Amino acid sequence: MSSSPASSTPVGAPVNPFAPPPAPGPYAAHGEPVPPPPIGPDGPGQVPYGYPGGHVGHGYPPPGPGPGFGGGGYYGWPGMQAMPSNGMGTAGLVLGIISAVVFCLWPVAIILGVLALIFGSIGRGKARRGEATNPGQALAGVICGAAGVVLGLVMVALVIATS
Repeated sequence: MSSSPASSTPVGAPVNPFAPPPAPGPYAAHGEPVPPPPIGPDGPGQVPYGYPGGHVGHGYPPPGPGPGFGGGGYYGWPGMQAMPSNGMGTAGLVLGIISAVVFCLWPVAIILGVLALIFGSIGRGKARRGEATNPGQALAGVICGAAGVVLGLVMVALVIATS
């Protein structure tokens, strides 16, 4: 039986796939293959974060000036618009609904109704200028806030009339 110089397994013998690889010497001799580097925690072949090569190019648009510096887009990218600020209209709607529902607690209903009127009006103004995309929610907040104020005032009149 002859054995291969690369392994200690005799030729023709079944190879154990679970056997550890043969231990090479402490340093690989010239001409022997060097094992590949270990796989990183992000997996093989991950592209590093940022631009390839650390410079602008390769199909990426150049960064422009940021907001407030006369740039055409949001964060310097052309064609991107700012996100709509729908918070005021949504807050007006929520406060208006709460004020209309809790009209029996007339002080809370009146305060929340006035806040709903204010926030809904600001939201309508933003929608008119194109900064928001929810003019219907803002209008519903104004209407519900007005209804909450009216119901709260009716409760005040009812409390005064019955006492």
